[in-house]
Amino acid sequence: MKATKTNCTGMEDKLAGMLFDSSKAPAKVQTHVAECSQCQGELDELRATMELLDAWQAPEPNPYFLTRLGARMREEREAAPAGWFASRIARLRASIAYGPGLHARPIAAMALTVMLLVGGGTYLGVTDWMQPVQPTQTAVVHDLQTLDNNAQVLDQMEALSSNNESGD
Repeated sequence: MKATKTNCTGMEDKLAGMLFDSSKAPAKVQTHVAECSQCQGELDELRATMELLDAWQAPEPNPYFLTRLGARMREEREAAPAGWFASRIARLRASIAYGPGLHARPIAAMALTVMLLVGGGTYLGVTDWMQPVQPTQTAVVHDLQTLDNNAQVLDQMEALSSNNESGD
């Protein structure tokens, strides 16, 4: 018998696809499963698992389950917390859940509005949004102005050098 080395990496997903309808699996996968005893064993185990799951019946729920659950939750809510720390935590939780005695929501909304107005005004002041836009010079105008300035500097230097030569 000839020993062949097979590559079974990535076959788990393909075996699960073959479990329901092996005719839709690619021919390469079918031939691999036919030749590889390890993959055949995996496929047989998956089939056996599916047969067990098909035979399993879910137990009927107890008809009094929801009633008992509601009673237990009511008891827990009504039970007084033990200790001073637990009672403080319970009061804090209740104040968060049901709101404080002084309805602070309008005050918080007004404070948030003032903060937004001040922050927005500060942002507009920082970014200088209201300042007029300075006209920008084009590159050609800038180059011509630079050449003109250079010409004036050259004329001044020539005048200085001619004064120095005549004064010598």
